Amino acid sequence: MRIVIAGGHGQIALRLERLLSAGGHEAVGIVRNPDHGADLREAGAEPVVLDLESASVDEVAEVLRGADAAVFAAGAGPGSGAERKDTVDRAAAVLFADAAERAGVRRFVVVSSMGADAGRAGEEVLDAYQRAKGEADDAVRARTALDWTILRPGMLVDDAGTGLVRLEASTGRGPVPRDDVAAVLAELVETPATAGLTLELISGSVPVAVAVRDIVGN
Repeated sequence: MRIVIAGGHGQIALRLERLLSAGGHEAVGIVRNPDHGADLREAGAEPVVLDLESASVDEVAEVLRGADAAVFAAGAGPGSGAERKDTVDRAAAVLFADAAERAGVRRFVVVSSMGADAGRAGEEVLDAYQRAKGEADDAVRARTALDWTILRPGMLVDDAGTGLVRLEASTGRGPVPRDDVAAVLAELVETPATAGLTLELISGSVPVAVAVRDIVGN
C-alpha cells in the first residue's frame, strides 16, 4: 500500500513510517521543513515538502493521488497558540480530507485527541486545541466519500510500547505510549472494516492486532 501521512515529522508519524516501511508499504510523509527530510528517509519514508497551512486543495491532492490511504497526524504542537490550533489542528485536517476526496483516496485515518469537542467552552489554549480537534473530527465524520476512522489517544508518553492496549468507543482517561499509538494506526490503515468508528485508545491488556479485530467483531 501507498500511505500518505500529514505531519510526517511528528513523533507518532515517524514511528508509524518505520512500521509501515518494515511491513513492506510505501510511506510518504508531508513535512513543512525541508531539513526534516533526512529523518523521514531514515524512517523509510519518502518526504514531500508542503505547508498545509498555505497549500491549495489541488496541491495536496496531487501528493495523495494514487495513494491507498491517508493518515492525518499533523498538529500545531506544544508551545503554539490558539490561532495555530485552528489553522493546523482544524483547517489542515479539513484541507487534507478535501484533498483526499479530490484524489479519490477513500481510506482516511485521523489522529485526534481524547476530549476533542467542537462545543468545548473556555479560553485556554487547551480549550482551543480540543475545539479545533473536535471541529476537524466533525468535518471528517460528515463525509460519505471517505472511509474514515478517528483515533483519540489518551495522554501520550514516551515509554517503550508494550503492544498491549485498550481500544474502545470509550475507554476513560489514561496514558498510552506513542509506540503503541503508531502500532494501532498501522493496524487501522489495513483494517477498512473500522471505517465509521471513533475510537479511544489507552494502555491495556489486549495485543494491538487483537484489539483492532475485536472492535470490528472478527
